[in-house]
Amino acid sequence: MTTLLDSYREHIVNAHKQPLFLLLVGFITSFVFIRFSVRMIRAQVSWWPGNVTPGGLHIHHMVFGLGFLLLGGVGVFATYGGQPWMDWFGLAFGIGCGLVLDEFALILHLDDVYWGEQGRKSVDAVIFGILFTALLLIGYVPFGALPGEDTKWGLITIISVNALASVITLLKGKMWTGLLGIMIPGLSWIGAIRLARPSSPWARWRYTARPRRRARALRRERLLHRRADQARTWLFDLIAGAPDKVPANHPAAHRVAERMAARASAHLDAHAARALARRRARLADRRSAASAGAAQSPAGDGPEHGGTGAGPGRTHRAQQRRRTVRAGRSRTYAVGPTGVERRPVRHPRLRTHTPRIHR
Repeated sequence: MTTLLDSYREHIVNAHKQPLFLLLVGFITSFVFIRFSVRMIRAQVSWWPGNVTPGGLHIHHMVFGLGFLLLGGVGVFATYGGQPWMDWFGLAFGIGCGLVLDEFALILHLDDVYWGEQGRKSVDAVIFGILFTALLLIGYVPFGALPGEDTKWGLITIISVNALASVITLLKGKMWTGLLGIMIPGLSWIGAIRLARPSSPWARWRYTARPRRRARALRRERLLHRRADQARTWLFDLIAGAPDKVPANHPAAHRVAERMAARASAHLDAHAARALARRRARLADRRSAASAGAAQSPAGDGPEHGGTGAGPGRTHRAQQRRRTVRAGRSRTYAVGPTGVERRPVRHPRLRTHTPRIHR
């Protein structure tokens, strides 16, 4: 214990890094606490207090985080960064960072996606913030360079190359390799040399005109990155809880349901309109056939006059039926003032089809 305290005094207190150290402690502590709290609320544990809902209004914990951020930021300027206020305000600022970044996905999407797939962005933001703060806590310059020493151009070159490799790795879609490569030299160099992920900006810029390389990236994505994504998903589920597969009250789910209902309703309305058009066309055919039969009966077309009954009247009725079937698919018929339906005139070779409803 004495050795640990001596190391803390030497590397943290004497190096004037205690406010930053307390900021990191507050950051990690608030994130762990709030994730434990929301998982207890989600599990509906009876002994744990629920959400803060004064008057029925659900207040998210990022509201309290903004209060801590304002307290820490304004307090530092108000006290001119003096001791011991600097340490306390650093701790308050770290608590605010943990509470706000835990709901980063809600701020990004402007929607309550905390337990959705989009809510994983909050965990990414928190881990990135913790890694960045830990990097600042390690030293002023990576690789152990300290201020006041002579300039080491070789070390500066290595730092510059490592930074460039980290940027390329991030553009290739390898987020964690690029972030860890900032602190671990050589890791980002490996990520910069290897193939990019198919959905990364680097693949969109460089692999569009190179189908063979894009095919290799897709195969590697299916074989290797799928296992890494499964491990990452398992770790995030352990840290933040598994997301809801189908959010119960997600606005996107309501929009999808409304679109499906509208399509079904439109399909039913079109089907009913076509059926009504066919019925009206058949009624019009019967009326026209009856009037045509009454006009042709004195001429001896019927069997009672010695005919065969297969004269032009029957042929006319068959043609009327065929036109009725074709017209009823996509046309409706308006009833004129005399009560007789009129068919629209169309080209004999023009066939109209019912527009399909694309799902």
